[in-house]
Order: sequence, then structure tokens, then C-alpha cells
Amino acid sequence: MEQFQIKKKSLIIRMPQELDHHTAEVIRQESDRLLVEENVNHIEFDFRNTEFMDSSGIGVIMGRYQNVKLLGGSVTATHVSDRIYRILQLAGITKVIRIEKERLWNYGE
Repeated sequence: MEQFQIKKKSLIIRMPQELDHHTAEVIRQESDRLLVEENVNHIEFDFRNTEFMDSSGIGVIMGRYQNVKLLGGSVTATHVSDRIYRILQLAGITKVIRIEKERLWNYGE
């Protein structure tokens, strides 16, 4: 799977193993471009491979949340490990986006 996929107006972002300043900037730039070009109304952050996330990761998630919310859309974090969940919870992200241990839908695949 590529890092960025579009399925039925949803942008699926496969998060990297280490989500730090460098990888967060790439995700920010590419997701913002796709959000506009592909008329996306939902973003799914797929954390299945992520083992480390710092504050840059929190920033990229919250920034995309704010952008897609302005367009009337939503954000979900899927395949979230206990470790990543604790980081998201401490940052307050679990109060504003849906968190799933697994993906609950399949976009008609």
C-alpha cells in the first residue's frame, strides 16, 4: 500500500514507523495538496506501522483535523496501538476524532 490513497472521497494516510518532524512535514504537505485536489471529506490516519510519535505528529493530525472540519468532513485514526493511543489521549485528540483499534469499514473494497 502506498502512503497516501484516495478511496471514495476519503484520504487514507499510512503513518510511518517513526512520526517525527521530518515525516510529519511530508505528510502535512501531501495531505493538504490531496485534500484540495481530490475533494476529500474524510481522512483516515492508519497507525498500523507506527511505533514512535512526537509532538510533530500531534501537530500534523490536529492541523488536518482542522482543515477537513472546515470542509464539513471528519477524521479517524485506525489500527491504533495502546502506546499511540496513550499519546493521542494525553494530547486530547481522542476527544475530537474517532479512534479505532481496527478499521470498521472497507470503502466498498
